[in-house]
Amino acid sequence: MTAATAPAQTTPQQPGRADRKRQSRLFWVLLALPGILWLTLLFIVPFYAVLAIAMGQLDRLFESPIAVWNPLGWSSSNVINVWHDLVGSSSFAGPIVLRTIWYVAVASLVCLVIAYPAAYFVARFAGRRKGLFLILLIAPFWISYMMRMLAWIDLLQTDGYVNKALTSIGIISTPIDWLGGKSFTVILGMVYGYIPYLILVLYAGLDRIDPALIEAGRDLGLNRVRTFIHVTLPLSRQTILTGMLITVLPMIGDYYTNQLMSGSANTSMIGNLIQGQLGTPGLEGQGAVLSMLLLLVLLVPMIYYVVATNRSGREAG
Repeated sequence: MTAATAPAQTTPQQPGRADRKRQSRLFWVLLALPGILWLTLLFIVPFYAVLAIAMGQLDRLFESPIAVWNPLGWSSSNVINVWHDLVGSSSFAGPIVLRTIWYVAVASLVCLVIAYPAAYFVARFAGRRKGLFLILLIAPFWISYMMRMLAWIDLLQTDGYVNKALTSIGIISTPIDWLGGKSFTVILGMVYGYIPYLILVLYAGLDRIDPALIEAGRDLGLNRVRTFIHVTLPLSRQTILTGMLITVLPMIGDYYTNQLMSGSANTSMIGNLIQGQLGTPGLEGQGAVLSMLLLLVLLVPMIYYVVATNRSGREAG
């Protein structure tokens, strides 16, 4: 029998391939196991504890919440009370929610207007001094958030340097009580507190844009402005979305900035409301419900971000 007429022999599958696949899968499972345990202990367990308090009962004698761990015994009384506080005829939390949305929207927009040019300059025009500028951008992280807010309190006091400077140049005649419940001060505090996060995220995204794409736009006859609008800005859209997500989410639940920079009821935000209810006997369950509602609201932009990122990845692929 010649080689031409010999029956074709099929090479059997290597016996160790299936074992290698199982070992590879087991390796990745073991690699993810510490993160899964960490997430379970520090997120899922506390989340269920808050849910048990939110859907639990109230000890009328001691005005303390009673956590109900069995879902079959959950009560909706706290949810009903919170709903009435939000949209009922005697609601007081509704304006606080709207004020929070307004503060966060203005503060995040101001952050973007300031952070994008700064990150663009460092990514495109800093040259050899890029490392120096990055150090200057990261430097605020070396100081605690509380210390930075306390520095602003010293500046904005009635006899602080801001009032002295404005008075000396004739802009104001009498000192202004900046810390007496002004929306401007609260928004300023949030912008100053969270803008470093946005600058770093925007810089990381802008620095990854291929300069050849920008040069291609210039070669096609676009000037600097049109190149930025039609090339750089669309390529940084996902970066802007990431930075805004990182900035907006902690802003919504922030209560410490408002407490330090204002401390007034007419500037209170949803974080201040939750913090106040969690510290008031008999209202801990309602505070837990508000915390859960806030978490559900924050899940919406997070889900949108994941979907948008996957869509952008498929389009890039």
